Amino acid sequence: MKYQLLLVLLLSVFFSCQPKETADQILTNGNIYTVNEAQKTVQAIAIKNNRILALGDNLEIEKYKGEQTTVIDLNGQFAMPGFIEGHAHFSGLGDMLLNLNFLRSKNWEEIVEMVAEKAKTANPGEWITGRGWHQEKWDKTPEKNVMGYPYHDLLSEVTPNNPVILRHASGHGVFANKAAMAAAGISLETPNPTGGEIVRDASGEAIGMFEERAMGTIYSAYNEYLATLSEEEKTARWYEGISLAEQECLSKGVTSFQDAGSSFEEVERYTKMAEDGELDIRLWAMIRRPYNEMKDKMDGLPIIDAGNNFFTCRAIKAAIDGALGSFGAWMLKPYSDKAEFEGQNVSPIEELKNIAGLCLENDLQYCVHAIGDRGNRMTLDIYEEAFKTVPEKKNLRWRIEHAQHLDTADIPRFKELSVIASMQGIHCTSDAPYVVKRLGEERAKYGAYPWRSLIDAGVLVTNGTDAPVEDVDPIESFYASVTRKRVDSGMEFYPEQKMTRDEAIYSYTLGNAFAAFEEENKGSLEIGKLADIVVLSKDLSKCPDDEIMDTEIIMSMVGGVVKYEQK
Repeated sequence: MKYQLLLVLLLSVFFSCQPKETADQILTNGNIYTVNEAQKTVQAIAIKNNRILALGDNLEIEKYKGEQTTVIDLNGQFAMPGFIEGHAHFSGLGDMLLNLNFLRSKNWEEIVEMVAEKAKTANPGEWITGRGWHQEKWDKTPEKNVMGYPYHDLLSEVTPNNPVILRHASGHGVFANKAAMAAAGISLETPNPTGGEIVRDASGEAIGMFEERAMGTIYSAYNEYLATLSEEEKTARWYEGISLAEQECLSKGVTSFQDAGSSFEEVERYTKMAEDGELDIRLWAMIRRPYNEMKDKMDGLPIIDAGNNFFTCRAIKAAIDGALGSFGAWMLKPYSDKAEFEGQNVSPIEELKNIAGLCLENDLQYCVHAIGDRGNRMTLDIYEEAFKTVPEKKNLRWRIEHAQHLDTADIPRFKELSVIASMQGIHCTSDAPYVVKRLGEERAKYGAYPWRSLIDAGVLVTNGTDAPVEDVDPIESFYASVTRKRVDSGMEFYPEQKMTRDEAIYSYTLGNAFAAFEEENKGSLEIGKLADIVVLSKDLSKCPDDEIMDTEIIMSMVGGVVKYEQK
């Protein structure tokens, strides 16, 4: 009897040590960085029903293996939470992948040549589009130029039968050829719209460049052309672009994407795709439309975790100013290279205040694009005024998108108002060659992309790429964040403002999740969270700086499902 009792006791102890569940997948033998301070690194992860079941060493996680469990041996490779793109344009990325891409173009002649090749296969009257050029990043300035912008002559010469519009990399300007300007009715008498400029030469002729809200004059003509296409054709093209954008993101380790400006129609499509299980990455979107168009369309918002956590829309996007590269950033003092010009206020302040009220009424986050120091100060003023009307509401997590150029006096206000600085590391090094020219040494040194100053002040700084303004690749943005160096030339931009490795990883994972009210589901590898994981060839937490750009994406998992694997 004594031995029987001992056997029962031993068996009960044995079975009590066994896990009650078996895993669907196990990742083993890895160097796994969790972004969870309580358990920063582990060897293995067990996954069940799209979520993390357990974390620990190989022996601990082996207990969760069952007959149907898929085991992936990481062979010592580095794994971490999937990158969360904190601010970019999803359908815009898809559209760029469908059209001409000038992100790597070195000069105007190269761009003209690419357009000329496209024109050879285009039908007469068909519009040719592209995006990604930036005159400040070319290896030579066009011989004939206004403020570095080329004249349309060469472009018009190779495209006599096709209107052409080429979106500036910043998204805040567009270049048009002669046919496109003719379709838009541009003449010597065409006035500049409020918040925009038609760039002209000394004789008053438009050279082809349209800044900020002046883009509308060209896009009106383009939209008339699009109206001649069938709805089926336009819709199919949109879905094709979305598919390409998903593939591009997953191949670069991005498992979640915060979309900075969707239409109501796009939100409806994303919701249905999520509910039908047709999205491969997780989307979080901001509505971007004029106040008068939005104010009566708030029913059904916010949309949270549709389709098993694949789509959320709980924010509104607006813009107070433009971009630095196109002289659109709204500054407190004039540009150093454009005397007596302080940039563009692209949205009336009253409009922005009305949208703030709309956000408060409907429990939506407010995300205002602000790049210049005046634009940021005015946005903080609008937020502060709005917060005072609802003192009982806390934890609103309103954001300033970009927050690139700040007056140092405004840095503490981000913390005081609990405003998130939704920034993009790659913008710093991408813009570096012309920032001092635009702003002068002092403003550039103390107020341009001041990550360190913001973080030290207790401000949440997040990360991203603003794709298709830049490549959606998080590795280059991560490299910029921790080195403040350009990849091509090694140019270093005020390195005292760089992030640590841990801060940069946080800014691309849990920081972005928090900025979207999603920290309970993603951003770190913890029990119960979604199993969104990326496996990399380099350990981003400690590999030498000069090895970061050699990092390859080995695998991307979304909810424990392998969505991309290196061939």
